Amino acid sequence: MMAVMTQAPLYMVAGLVVGTLVGLTGVGGGSLMTPILLLFFGQPPSVAVGTDLMFAATTKLVATASFGFSRRVDWAIVGRLLLGSAPGAAVVVGWLWHAQRVPGAADRIISHGLAVILALTALALVLQTPLRRLGLTFTARWIERAERHTLALTVVAGLILGVAVTLTSVGAGALGVVMLIALYPLRLTSDRLVATDIAHALPITLIAGAGHAFLGHVDLSVLASLLLGSIPGVLIASRLAIRLPQRLTRTCIAVMLGAVSERMLFG
Repeated sequence: MMAVMTQAPLYMVAGLVVGTLVGLTGVGGGSLMTPILLLFFGQPPSVAVGTDLMFAATTKLVATASFGFSRRVDWAIVGRLLLGSAPGAAVVVGWLWHAQRVPGAADRIISHGLAVILALTALALVLQTPLRRLGLTFTARWIERAERHTLALTVVAGLILGVAVTLTSVGAGALGVVMLIALYPLRLTSDRLVATDIAHALPITLIAGAGHAFLGHVDLSVLASLLLGSIPGVLIASRLAIRLPQRLTRTCIAVMLGAVSERMLFG
């Protein structure tokens, strides 16, 4: 507890930086905060993931309210995703509870899983625009065939996201956006795409975060310090009249995630 109090200003700065990025781009929360907690503050992987999930849920709630996304959310798609993501999250929480019987097993799996998901997230951030063009091309040529399988594929996408988010706290943002781009290139405009992705990320991070809290993986003192920095950052950044080009910001985040992934796998 004393160590957390001593480092509280540093946690607040970390929250401010990540919250600002979320406010500017809508992505980067989970994929940046968990590596920060692991590599800079030395938190165990399970505690870093659990604390970040509660941090992400709160930050995304504030961002959603600030952006005013509610009228842009495609709730039908959110429901389809939750059909897969909620059971996926429950299965991972159950596995983590069972893995507690073997000391260190959960932390090892989480650490390696996080490195892989971070690399995939970095790739997804870089390829968002090309994937949208590709999705539009295929949808225009195979739209009738694609529509037959969209529901099932959306549930599968939700399952993948639920497992990834609960195990690593990463994937709800960038990976979710890429999956929605591939599945609904014509139905979702850019603002509806981000809004729908965040609307799905809110309940799934809450479900996953609650599961980790039940397992004792959430450090409430650290969480409070992070939120004290992140909430002002989200509110200020999301209201800026002049924003950074999102492609530039996504590329910078992708480079950082790639470097972190390499360090976690081979460092």
